[in-house]
Amino acid sequence: MNNRFSDKVALVTGAAQGIGRAVCWRLRAEGAQVVAVDRSELVHELAGEGMLTLTADLEQHAECTRIMGQAVDRFGQLDVLVNNVGGTLWAKPFEHYQAEQIEAEVRRSLFPTLWCCHAALPYMLAREQGAIVNVSSIATRGINRVPYGAAKGGVNALTACLAFETAERGIRVNATAPGGTEAPPRRIPRNSEEQTAEEKVWYQQIVDQTLDSSLMKRYGTLDEQVGAILFLASDEASYITGVTIPVGGGDLG
Repeated sequence: MNNRFSDKVALVTGAAQGIGRAVCWRLRAEGAQVVAVDRSELVHELAGEGMLTLTADLEQHAECTRIMGQAVDRFGQLDVLVNNVGGTLWAKPFEHYQAEQIEAEVRRSLFPTLWCCHAALPYMLAREQGAIVNVSSIATRGINRVPYGAAKGGVNALTACLAFETAERGIRVNATAPGGTEAPPRRIPRNSEEQTAEEKVWYQQIVDQTLDSSLMKRYGTLDEQVGAILFLASDEASYITGVTIPVGGGDLG
């Protein structure tokens, strides 16, 4: 490992499992001081890896403000923000969603990124430097996840618009759009409801479409997702801002 982040403080949301957890490990291995945030207590397992771990409900603006303040109080600065909170809660054709489910999907997969960007900006702007990487999804073009896709489309627009506003003030804002990714089974599922036989069919349709849309005809690995995120967060991407990079084996989302 190199030391691309040896002088950086990085905050990662959705850090307890999957991509977020892997991002935390890589950032720490490359020298960063890492603040790992999740709503699950599982995030505290990373404290043993030398990270500051915090629990928070990032669907609430006040909680985002609190954790940014705690990070800066502890380390004196905030250089990198990786917004990784989000994920499909239900998988089904749009006509089968209830209104409250649509709202829940948008709250989960758009607002934590929106709120965390807003809460982090004052600290980055004060020092006129910082890198934000939002984790979007290629599901902005896909089946059986319309509310989730709409939320991630909002993340893409947020990324581009915020980059316009902050580029001349030293802040870079980019996103990755992961495709299907092989990861260990979730220890805490996003949705505690047991899938019906029909819902299993709808989910399999997502898997089939994801593989079909990928030129490589496979799911990616956690390392393949993490590599793109860390590149955009690093000074190696110093002349890149306002873009969403698909990481889906050729599926452009």
